[in-house]
Parts: sequence; C-alpha cells; structure tokens
Amino acid sequence: MSTKSRGGKEGRVGDLVEQLLISKGLTTQLKKYQTWTCWNDVVGPQIARYAQPLRIRDRVLEVRVSQPVWMQQLQLLKPKILKQLNEQLNEELIDDIFLKRGPVTPPEAAPSTQPKVVNPLTDEDRTHINDMLEEIDDPALHKSLSNLIGLDLQSKKADNDSTE
Repeated sequence: MSTKSRGGKEGRVGDLVEQLLISKGLTTQLKKYQTWTCWNDVVGPQIARYAQPLRIRDRVLEVRVSQPVWMQQLQLLKPKILKQLNEQLNEELIDDIFLKRGPVTPPEAAPSTQPKVVNPLTDEDRTHINDMLEEIDDPALHKSLSNLIGLDLQSKKADNDSTE
C-alpha cells in the first residue's frame, strides 16, 4: 500500500487507516464503537457515573448499570437515548439498549476548563529561589532553573488556593 496520495503528497495516517477499514469492511463496526466517545454527552455526567457502554452485539448496545434505580431511569429514557446516539453517529446503527446490572467504572472527571489563577511570585519567593541557586555560575542555566522553580511554585500556590 502506498503512503503517497493526492498529487504525490504523503497521505495522512488517518487516511490510510480509513482505507484499510473500508477494504476490510469494518467501517460500520468502527462507527458503532464511536458510541463510547459520545455516550457521556448523550446521557449527561450524572447518568454516566452510574451507566457505561460495555459492548455491542449485532445492533444492541449493552450498558452496565451500577444501581437498580438508574436501571429503571434508563429503561424510561431508552427511546430518547437511542435517538440521540444514532443522531450523534449520523446513522441508525443501534437498535436497542440492553441494561445489565454490575459495577461501573465512572468516566474520568473532565479537566477543568477554568484557567488556574497564577499568583505572582513575591520578593520572598524570588529571594528563596536565588538562595537555592546561588552556587550555579552559568547564567543561562541559572535563569532556566529559576524560571522552572518559579513556575512550579506558582502552580503549587494555585493548587493550594483552589483547595481552600
């Protein structure tokens, strides 16, 4: 298989993978598994903590649910979830959802979109950093280490402020 395409330019790896999947007839299967990437958006973070996709068999999505109460809730929401999943997939790929009781690994908490507040270094901080680096004679190395330690100190201060 050639890595050249479109007028001799190197093809992107994604293009090559796509061509391989098409040649093996796996594009529909891959699209079905995009369910994992859109599940949390479709059901929302509260439900996603208690229910996560487990597998797809034929056109049935099996979802593991940790609490009986959430199983009842999802049973009621099933038509809405199916519709939204298929809309996200841009194709009718999932016909049904089978709910199965069991432990659920909740999705990782999304990183905060709030920027950390950067606290400027105080004169005391700068003095402390200079004292730590006083034996380093190389000006470039001294400056680089000073910047690095300063950034680390600012980050620790921001973390402390956010937990208070």
